[in-house]
Amino acid sequence: MNAEILKLENQLCFPLYAAAKAMVKKYTPFLNEIGLTYTQYIAMMVMWERETISVKRLGKYLYLDSGTLTPLLKRLESKKLISRARATGGDERLVYITITPEGTRLKKKAVQVPEKMSKCLSLEPKEAQTLYTLLHKLLGQLEGTEDCN
Repeated sequence: MNAEILKLENQLCFPLYAAAKAMVKKYTPFLNEIGLTYTQYIAMMVMWERETISVKRLGKYLYLDSGTLTPLLKRLESKKLISRARATGGDERLVYITITPEGTRLKKKAVQVPEKMSKCLSLEPKEAQTLYTLLHKLLGQLEGTEDCN
């Protein structure tokens, strides 16, 4: 039996998990200033870019299932940052989200978040781009893998 394989230091998943947790922790004080959680923030980032999107497509962008997405969207709607509406005419099961004027105004405050976060990281731009590329490659492989047997 190869006991080395079970050492935490030999697991790729652990530094990914720990880095993600630490990254969200660094974001939290900046997001508190604009009244969003990290998950709400990434949802709003998509909304600032798209303005209107289906719930299903938003879930795909954020890698979130409907059980996580629905309460998140309800909270954003209660903050008057988005509105939700069922599709009319075609498939009425489809729900679309639209950014509100209040949600659009929040974008002006949110611009400060990436600027503040960049001061927390000492990665060179090339290093950051390499990390970004590798993480997206890994994510694509993991999302595309139905069975690892």
